[in-house]
Amino acid sequence: MEPTNKFVNPLLTDLYQITMSYAYWKCGHHEDQAVFDLFFRKNPFHGEFTIFAGLEEALRFIANFHFTEDHIKYIQEILPKSDSQYFDWLRSLDCSQIKVYAVAEGSIVFPRIPLLRVEGPLGITQLLETTLLNLVNYSSLIATNAARFRIAAGSDKMMLEFGLRRAQGPDGAVSASRYSYVGGFDGTSNVLAGSLFGIPVRGTHAHSFVQSYSSLQELKECTLLDCAGQKQDFRQLVLAIRSELGFNHTNEGELAAFIAYALAFPTGFLALVDTYDTLQSGVPNFLCVAVALFRSGYVPIGVRLDSGDLAFLSRETRRLFQEIEASTGLDMSHCLIAASNDINESVLLSLNQQGHQIDVFGVGTHLVTSQAQPALGGVYKLVAVNNKPRIKLSQDIKKVTIPGQKEAHRLFGAEGYPLVDLLIRVGEEQPRAGTRVFCRHPFEERKRVYVITREVMPLHQCVWDGKLAYSLPPLADIRQYVIDQLSGFRKDHLRSLNPTPYKVSVSDELYNFMHDLWNNESPIMEIS
Repeated sequence: MEPTNKFVNPLLTDLYQITMSYAYWKCGHHEDQAVFDLFFRKNPFHGEFTIFAGLEEALRFIANFHFTEDHIKYIQEILPKSDSQYFDWLRSLDCSQIKVYAVAEGSIVFPRIPLLRVEGPLGITQLLETTLLNLVNYSSLIATNAARFRIAAGSDKMMLEFGLRRAQGPDGAVSASRYSYVGGFDGTSNVLAGSLFGIPVRGTHAHSFVQSYSSLQELKECTLLDCAGQKQDFRQLVLAIRSELGFNHTNEGELAAFIAYALAFPTGFLALVDTYDTLQSGVPNFLCVAVALFRSGYVPIGVRLDSGDLAFLSRETRRLFQEIEASTGLDMSHCLIAASNDINESVLLSLNQQGHQIDVFGVGTHLVTSQAQPALGGVYKLVAVNNKPRIKLSQDIKKVTIPGQKEAHRLFGAEGYPLVDLLIRVGEEQPRAGTRVFCRHPFEERKRVYVITREVMPLHQCVWDGKLAYSLPPLADIRQYVIDQLSGFRKDHLRSLNPTPYKVSVSDELYNFMHDLWNNESPIMEIS
């Protein structure tokens, strides 16, 4: 249960968390019982849904929370005039008095629904804030971005994350690989992420491999053991097929590189075909080697396009595959066309409109750096102290918090789709399937509706009660949970352009409770 990243420890926080904890301790409030909600106010990417991710790492952090002597020494340096007994208190801290309620990792979630509800002594619950937000915000953002890419591409396409070299440092790269897989991608090029999390690792060669050859004479070893166990001169076989197919004017160095790669990986031959000219050289050279592999008992994987008009090139590549299938009788339908080159969600939607023939998408920069939106605006707000509800007020209505301990329920309608997420106070009567449930907008009195429920799904469960109270699911199970949920929501909530807003409501009891507190806490202006 240690955090995956060694940087995740109590010092991975903002200074004001430590100064507040000192002030709480100094004034004797550090043992007050507090409740914090971690939530976000707005879905990312101008969309209407978010994928919650990062729960396992949050729990790993909580499970290992303690200040080492090195941590204490550093805090003494930055707070040199602090009471020495404060540092004794820091030494004693762990999360054995903490309770955490959470939505299941991989859940589709919406604004104002607490992703985490953290309960316990004020001093330590305050110290958890920054790190928990750090672990949840980026993870959820990347998982959501990946899910949107998956929706745009279609469920029948293979999606591979290729962003390691463009990510924000090694930590961002590994997290991006992990949470893009959660969001529905099929694999990653990141070998470390594959090793750590069991994510399928995929990749072929780069342009440098092709450029490293300039002639067929540079091939030192040309022997291939075919599937019958017979040795053959693979170079000569390829050259004979090249003549047979009439592809005699392609780049010879590129052909040599493809032969070399096929000799190294006869069962994994996927060629990058745009180093010189995709249709005049790259694809024909691939086909010469591919036919030779077929005749040796192997099945080539396909080609990768990395530049140019991807829709046009993929259609022409497919046409060439079909021509070779017709002339040779070989089944080329198993040969895949992969594409990369700064693919984003808009590009995927455009390719669909153009009728592309791409089977596999390799996505890097726009996925891992989340160029469409750099951050998820998750916040961590105090909602109760010593059983007294607390509310944050603001002239910006979006920043007003919903006070007290709350839990959420997802209400399903007659067609089996979720209709609304309902927040209720902990302890009030829970909504039941087959009943009519009154749901209110948190802030607009006239927005209210009765929901006839076919099914009610509680969203929160206790995941930490002084110790782990939750079975951590494998990453592949979380990924499948995301995929299952996406198929279970109405498509208009998930679409890229002008999605239908999903309702997040409060019960009548919570509405009245919140607005009574609002009236009590808000000062009355005096004008003259």
